Amino acid sequence: MSIRVRFAPSPTGALHVGGARAALYNWLMARQSGGTFVLRIEDTDRERSTPENVEQILDALRWLELDWDEGPISQYARADRHAEALQGLLDSGHAYRSSATADDVKAYKAEHGASAGFRGTPEEHGAIRLKVPDEGTTTVHDLIRGDTVFEHTHLDDPVIARADGSVLYNFAVAVDDLDMGITHVVRGEDHLSNTPKQLLVYEALGAAPPTFAHLPLLHGPDGKKLSKRHGAASVQELRDAGYLPEAVRNYLALLGWGDPDDETIITTSQLVDRFDISRVSKNPAQFDEQKLRWLNGRYVRELTTAQLTTRLERHTGRTGLEPAVEISREKMQTLADFWLLAGFIFDGPVDDPKAREKWLDDEGRAALADARVALADLDAFDVSSIDDALRKVVDQRAAKPKQVFQPIRVALAGTAVSPGIFETLAVLGKEESLRRIDTALTP
Repeated sequence: MSIRVRFAPSPTGALHVGGARAALYNWLMARQSGGTFVLRIEDTDRERSTPENVEQILDALRWLELDWDEGPISQYARADRHAEALQGLLDSGHAYRSSATADDVKAYKAEHGASAGFRGTPEEHGAIRLKVPDEGTTTVHDLIRGDTVFEHTHLDDPVIARADGSVLYNFAVAVDDLDMGITHVVRGEDHLSNTPKQLLVYEALGAAPPTFAHLPLLHGPDGKKLSKRHGAASVQELRDAGYLPEAVRNYLALLGWGDPDDETIITTSQLVDRFDISRVSKNPAQFDEQKLRWLNGRYVRELTTAQLTTRLERHTGRTGLEPAVEISREKMQTLADFWLLAGFIFDGPVDDPKAREKWLDDEGRAALADARVALADLDAFDVSSIDDALRKVVDQRAAKPKQVFQPIRVALAGTAVSPGIFETLAVLGKEESLRRIDTALTP
């Protein structure tokens, strides 16, 4: 049997990290097995399911390089098929209309016991409820969590369609998965409580259900449910913060799944070979952006200078970056770090009053003046020549290297953080370097 999996987001906003992990796990299963990855957009909430929100989902998946084989399929566009399946259940007696309100359900439980599942009386009009058997159980067989048993006596007859016939999530998703031949449903554990209702829909339709796997929730480093306060929460935010898609795929894969070889740096092709949904933990996984930064830095340094320059020029919208990339790459963890480190090379010194106050006092300006003389005397303005000249200034002043190098750095960059000082001078060139030093020395 060929594996068919799906990712079925609701387009109500950006694709968040938890959703991206679910998409990745489904994609890995499809690619490993030679199966099919279906993209379905659950867009029945017409107010929130705007074209812009749909595009945000597609944009995030494209950036993550998670290509889909079928879709995107609109759930809303399948309304006729949902209505047909719904009528079939009404005709077969597996569903009924009921005008029962929330207060009626509350009164029923007050009479029959708080844990008793609500059972309605069939009527001519009202919402449509699925009939739950009075006896027996429904068992969710889960590849991650094992078996979870639900006693029918405790399950309400669930509403599967409104009085106007528009179907609700638990009915639509079961019909869609059935029609699309989905063999494995891999999604967050927040859906676990929906699964028995969907299994009952399958049973009423006389169909075999797919295999389920419910992923643990994501927490922040503080152990609380992942939210905006923990850092980048959406795929687009990760992209804008300068993370590489291959590093994000690697990191997301490890959120709950353990590599058999206990490795941390795992290429996407290796993930496809090794991923096993049964190795996903039941326990919440911890999203730690500092660990992602570290991992991303490893990926950054695996790129050649030319490859990294291409990424950075796309990220910044600027061109001609390669010389600055070459001298900045070892200090970078994300693409966004580059401009913080080297933007001054292109846009001029930044304004950092604390750095000026600390390093361009009388002593610093004197050291800078000596360095300016040494640099001006150079015929060859390369890293080696600059290194030799400035170290002589350090020796002549009987100073510590930073007492000479930091004033130069502040003169060039405006701040005390930059790529290597010799390399920075060489990239700026003699004329521009001396001009910036002269500006810093001008009262």
